[in-house]
Amino acid sequence: MSDIKCYCNSGLLFSECCQPYILGLKKAPTAETLMRSRYSAYAIHDADHLWQTTAPKERRYHSKPDMLQWAKSNQWIKLEIIKVTDFTVEFKAYYLDYRLKAQVHHEKSFFMMENDNWYYKKGVYPEYK
Repeated sequence: MSDIKCYCNSGLLFSECCQPYILGLKKAPTAETLMRSRYSAYAIHDADHLWQTTAPKERRYHSKPDMLQWAKSNQWIKLEIIKVTDFTVEFKAYYLDYRLKAQVHHEKSFFMMENDNWYYKKGVYPEYK
């Protein structure tokens, strides 16, 4: 798996991009890096990484089985980063749903830093023009 391009569309190899964060070998240095690793975790169906990188106080609103179900029920095609700030990442995730119909998940994600770790806090789905 290490000689393939990263799922997050960075242009780097998976082994040099998101894999070290998913495996817990490195800490994400930025919210964008964490977001990219979370997208890649969806692509490879790694619910543990998704759960561990969700803010502890927000986990009650999510379940690891639901995260895994969402990851597995879609074929993740491409990630497009639209806008990044220190604590937010707006992106579009392109995927095929369980009927193989093309879909776009457009989200503005909010992140927080706690104990030297980045966490996903929440996402909003505004209509952008």
